[in-house]
Amino acid sequence: MIESTAETAMQWLASAAPDPRACRETWEDNPFTTVLLPAGLRWDVLLVPGQLGHAVFDLLERRSGAPGPVLADIAGARIGVFVPPGSTERWPRDVCWTAGLDTWIWVPCPGRAAREARWLVPPDGNGTLNDPDVVEEVLLEATTPTASPCT
Repeated sequence: MIESTAETAMQWLASAAPDPRACRETWEDNPFTTVLLPAGLRWDVLLVPGQLGHAVFDLLERRSGAPGPVLADIAGARIGVFVPPGSTERWPRDVCWTAGLDTWIWVPCPGRAAREARWLVPPDGNGTLNDPDVVEEVLLEATTPTASPCT
């Protein structure tokens, strides 16, 4: 049985699917699987590679205290930060990738890890997303080299 917060989050995520009922049934049958969901309707996703992605997540956690949904692929190759639809147009393509309208993303069941991905911060089920201004700030901070003092 999936706990109620995860159940609400599952319903919210599934609401973006072409067939929300089939999406929920897939997770209910196997909560350790991923489903392919369209981006650009309920959320966009900023996909940040490797160490930079982990730095962005750490800064986002420190800056916001309770960030919105954040995914990580199991291999640690990228972090996916969920932001409002249409807001991924602002980020440079040489630093990260984006999933917006007319793209799809593999999503695990809330509260579970799948072979491909796991939630660092699962959705809350209320539609809370990461503030794109804060994400932009932490992305800039994570990509700006820090000056080290000469000794």
